[in-house]
Formats: sequence, structure tokens, C-alpha cells
Amino acid sequence: MEDFNKADQVATGTLEHYWMPFTANRQFKQSPRLLAQAEGMYYKDVNGRPVLDGTAGLWCCNAGHGRKAISEAVSKQIHEMDYAPSFQMGHPLAFELAERLAAIAPKGINKVFFTNSGSESVDTALKIALNYHRARGEATRTRFIGRELGYHGVGFGGISVGGIGGNRRTFSQQLLQGVDHLPHTLDIQQNAFCKGLPETGAEKAEVLEQLVTLHGAENIAAVIVEPMSGSAGVILPPQGYLKRLREITRKYGILLIFDEVITGFGRVGDAFASQRWGVTPDMITTAKALNNGTIPMGAVLIDDAIYDASMDAPEGAIELYHGYTYSGHPVAAAAAIATLDIYQEEQLFKRTKSLEGYFEKAVHSLKGLPNLIDIRNTGLVAGIQFSPSDKGIGKRGFGIFETCFKNGTLVRATADTIALSPPLIVDEAQIDQMVNTLSDAITTVG
Repeated sequence: MEDFNKADQVATGTLEHYWMPFTANRQFKQSPRLLAQAEGMYYKDVNGRPVLDGTAGLWCCNAGHGRKAISEAVSKQIHEMDYAPSFQMGHPLAFELAERLAAIAPKGINKVFFTNSGSESVDTALKIALNYHRARGEATRTRFIGRELGYHGVGFGGISVGGIGGNRRTFSQQLLQGVDHLPHTLDIQQNAFCKGLPETGAEKAEVLEQLVTLHGAENIAAVIVEPMSGSAGVILPPQGYLKRLREITRKYGILLIFDEVITGFGRVGDAFASQRWGVTPDMITTAKALNNGTIPMGAVLIDDAIYDASMDAPEGAIELYHGYTYSGHPVAAAAAIATLDIYQEEQLFKRTKSLEGYFEKAVHSLKGLPNLIDIRNTGLVAGIQFSPSDKGIGKRGFGIFETCFKNGTLVRATADTIALSPPLIVDEAQIDQMVNTLSDAITTVG
């Protein structure tokens, strides 16, 4: 392994060439947080200090870090065939992976289109929706409906249907036209410190009826929502809310897309949140934990009816003018198949459910600490929200994040909400360590 003492010799100038994403670059480079190794539930920073991973990387590493089965599958594949084109060509692993994904997807969702990220999965799903309606002779269906506080990646399509203001403002003049947004479902006044899905708030889905009346169903292509909004701070769907969205979209022939880039692959206790909460959409976007965060890869899971409608094109014609150079990349596919094997062999989705109660009790033990105004949880994910400090929105959350990292635990700060989403291999002692470190940080930051 590398000499971790090299970290002490890193000059600030050597950090200047990398423009980091979603980062306050000047602030970071004054006091960098650099990770060098990862195994199991832990990172090590460049000084060799262990850091407990309370975020599964970035919602990605659901099977934990350093899984040899994945690295061996990658090594084997890259030696056998490093790349194969996916336009008018194929390779067996992409078809095998698609079959494996169809086997764990909700009933009727049996087709897979491969991408390289969650952002690409969202833009792909939006294009497929337009293509589907055009194939059926309903080309006027071009309008999309997203939701406030939704995050759907950073493509222009994803930003357009997304509902996080900071992501939209800079590019507001170039966003897609013909997009509306449903209200978000966060209601701290009614549902603060709720355990599991809130009992109230399903009526917010009725706004979709109003938008149909306003624009006409014949002009609306799809509704896209995260079953659980992750990047906005773990916002849960009220009981019955997703079911009502499904009823309304089906009534008017509108496609329903679930963005499960975060919730997919066991985060809430089933392969997909749609299964945990008993609502089947027309498409599911995925990425992140698809191959445990090892190699960029995403996928859109698609209902058979959407695929079949597109297959009415003339023989020999391309049915969908869309794709990526790296769609179904053989090395990424090998990593994904190995990851799915781990999920199955170690029963990690069931493990989420078995630990859910302990995790819930642990995170709710924080109630009563200074400035804490809400705790939200489901599966192995929790949002702990604080009132803003007098220094500005996000300052308290970032301070807690920094303090936790200094004390050996990685959490995620979204404004003044701290998100916990540990790998599904976490044990009770590690849950306790996360919560105790977080408790100390909350008290320290104040």
C-alpha cells in the first residue's frame, strides 16, 4: 500500500487542477478530506485513519467495499474483452445482466436499456416516454410532470423535471419547456419524527388531477418521481400517495416513472421501493448500487408494453434513436452480475428489513438534541433535519458533517439535513457508532 504519510506532503497547489462536482472547491482545497482505501464498512483516509462509511459511498456501495468477487469479475472480463460496441453489435454479458434485472424487477417490467449513470437513465426514460407515445400515434403527449424537491440528475432533462432550486437556477433559461411540478410531500408540522411512512399527506397526489385538467391528458407524456426523495434530505411518501399517483396516471394514459437510482437494490428492504410499497410504475431508473458503485453504469427498466409499441416500426428500422458508446459495457456488466450474486447469496435485501427496527430506534434516540427538528426513516436510510443557524442555511448541517468526519464517521449533509444510508452489511455496533458520533457532533456544533 502507499505511504499514507504522503498526505502530509500534499501541497495545496497539487489539488488545483480538479474542478470537483457539487463541492465548495476553494473551501475543500484549504482543508481537503481525502480517502485512499476502502474495505467492508470502512474507508481509510490518506493518513491511514479509519472512517466508518455511513453513506454507502454516495448511496452506491450497498454490499460494502472491497468485494473480491466483484474485482475478480472485472479483472477476468477486462482480460477477455475490454470493450464491445453496442450499436448493431452485442456481447453475452449485457443480455445476461438484462435477464437478471428482469428477474428481480416488478412483474411486467422485463426490458432493460443500459446507461452509464442515473442522470443518463432519467434522460433515457424521458426519451423512451416520448418515443412510446409517438409510436402509438399520440405525438402531442410531450409534457412532463416532476415534483418539487425531486432530484433526477444533472442532464438538462433531469434538471427540468427535478425540483431542487439550486440545481435549476443557473440553467433556468435552457431547461425543457412544458414541464410542471407536483408539490413535495415533506410536512414537518404534521409528520415530524414519524417512524416509517407518514400517515398523512396522500392528498397531495390529487394535484396531478388539477394539472391534467389544466394541460389536458392528451398533452402529458409522463410523471416522474422518486419514491423516496434522497438528495433533498430523505423525504418519504405518505401512505397511499404513490398508489394514488398510479391510479391517476393509469386513468389518463400517462406513463409513471419511478427514479430509483437511490432506492434501488435493497435500500428500503426490497430490490426496488416499488415492490416494498406495492406500486408498479411503467419505468424504473437505476444506477449507483447496480454494480456497487465500482464502474459507472445505469439502467432503465421498462414495461413490456412500452417496448412492444416501439417494435411496430418497419422491419430493419431503428426503433429508438438513442444510446451511448458505453451502453451495457462488458466490464461494467461483469461487475453488476457479480454484485447481484452478492445481494442474492448474502440475502442483503432481507438484511435491510431485519435491521430496520434497530436502525429506526437508534436514529430516533437523537430526538431532543439541540436544534433537531425532524427525523425521518425507512429501511436503512434516515434523514436528520436541523433548524438553520444564524450564519445561514446549510452552515449547521455542514458543520455536523465535518465534525463527524473528523471523529471517524462519514455522513452526508444536504443543506441542514444529515442523511445516513450505510452499506447493507452494517451491524448493530456500527449503527451505534454512527449514531453516537452524530450525537457528539450535534452537541459540539450546537
